[in-house]
Amino acid sequence: MIRFYYHPTPNPQKISMMLEASGLPYEVLPVDTRKGQQHDPAFRAINPNGKVPAIVDTDGSGGKEVRVFDSNAILLYLAEKSGKFLGKPEDRGEFLSWLMFIATGLGPFSGQAVHFQHVAPEGSDYGVNRYRNEIARHYQVLEDHMEGRDFIVGDEMTIVDISAWGWIDKAPFVHKNPDVWDKYPNIKRWFDAINRLPAAVSAREVGKDHTFKTEMDEDAKRAMFPSNYA
Repeated sequence: MIRFYYHPTPNPQKISMMLEASGLPYEVLPVDTRKGQQHDPAFRAINPNGKVPAIVDTDGSGGKEVRVFDSNAILLYLAEKSGKFLGKPEDRGEFLSWLMFIATGLGPFSGQAVHFQHVAPEGSDYGVNRYRNEIARHYQVLEDHMEGRDFIVGDEMTIVDISAWGWIDKAPFVHKNPDVWDKYPNIKRWFDAINRLPAAVSAREVGKDHTFKTEMDEDAKRAMFPSNYA
């Protein structure tokens, strides 16, 4: 059994899709980040960085519990455990390169673009310009790569596609532009195909039986951005 620590945001959504696609048994354990539950000692014992997603595999190596945190580390762990979505050996270099492109580039820059455009106080012009332009640059790199391709790596879906899907699902919000898809037709074509898969559809239902806090009030900001309140 995989214990899946979840909040309805892009990085956990990747894991929802992976668990649905792989068929691994799992249970969802909600972590309400706007209430600060990611800072509870019990959760910090699983992820000392205080972020979701995280998992605990109750049947890890040697039958022992294994914790894994960071969405892309979790994807890689679950792919190896299930033997699915790892791509072909001959594509390994491309697989690792594009997975890290998402893990260290497209994902984090998406998060910062959201923060500075939707959360940061007015007057953060440098941050807005920096991250808006960087996420546009990352999208263009992927847009060029996807010309004539159905998948980011190889000729079948891998965790690279799942990882990218989680954040690209929020593209209009990330770019603060409802028409952003007009700029990236190759990404849009790829995204629509991935988004129609049964695992993507069912992933969107994960956690809907739990009510999460939606207000971004002062308490939520202190919970989500504690370093701003040192």
